[in-house]
Amino acid sequence: MQVKMDINEAMRARHSVRAYEQRGLDGEAKDVLEGRIAELNAQSGLHIQLITGEPKAFDGLMAHYGKFSGVTDYIAMIGKKGADLEEKCGYYGEKLVLLAQQLGLNTCWVAMTYRRIKTAYKLDAGEKLCIVIAIGYGKTQGVPHKSKTPLEVADMSGDVPEWFKKGVEAALLAPTAVNQQKFYFALADGKVSAKAGRGFYSRIDLGIAKCHFELGAGKENFSWA
Repeated sequence: MQVKMDINEAMRARHSVRAYEQRGLDGEAKDVLEGRIAELNAQSGLHIQLITGEPKAFDGLMAHYGKFSGVTDYIAMIGKKGADLEEKCGYYGEKLVLLAQQLGLNTCWVAMTYRRIKTAYKLDAGEKLCIVIAIGYGKTQGVPHKSKTPLEVADMSGDVPEWFKKGVEAALLAPTAVNQQKFYFALADGKVSAKAGRGFYSRIDLGIAKCHFELGAGKENFSWA
C-alpha cells in the first residue's frame, strides 16, 4: 500500500480526531499496520495489539464524555510492568500513529475515556495495558493546538546545530496530554538528554516527543544521553 505523505508531512498533518466514520479499516491498511506492529514488538519487547471491530470500549459514559464517536478500532499499547513502560509505549505508539497518518487514517491517544474490554486483547504474565490509540477514518482531520516555543522546551543557548533545532521543532508537533508539552531537551558533548516534567502521563508524552525529535533531527546526528 502506497503512503500518502512522507514522515515530515505526517507529523505536521496529524491532529487528534475523536469522531470517526462508521467503517472498519481497509484490509490493506490493516495488513500494513499489523506488519509494522509485529516489527515494533520484536524491537521493543512490547505486546502491542491492533483491535478491530470492537465498539464496546468507546461506547460508555466516559467515551461519550470525551466526545468519542464511531470508534470500533484501536491499538492497545501493552507491555511488561516496569519503570520504562510508559515511555516505551509513547515512543513506539507514536511510530504507529504517524504510519496511520501516512496511510490516510486518523488517530487519538486515549488514556482515560474508554472501557477496558478484557476479552478484546491478551495480557501475558506481568503485563499491563498502558494506553490505547483510537484509529480509523475521521469525520474531520482535527485541528492544530497552540504550541510552546523552542526556548520553552529546550536549551537553545550557544551555537546550537541545525539538526538539534529541527529535532525540537518536530518535538513541538508531538501530541501530549491536554497539550501540556512538559518535556525538555538539552545538548551536551554531542549527546541529547530528554526529561519529562510533572503532569498527567508525562512519561508517555516524553516517549512521543523523543520519537518526533529523532525523526526531525535524524538519528545519525546524535545519541541519547
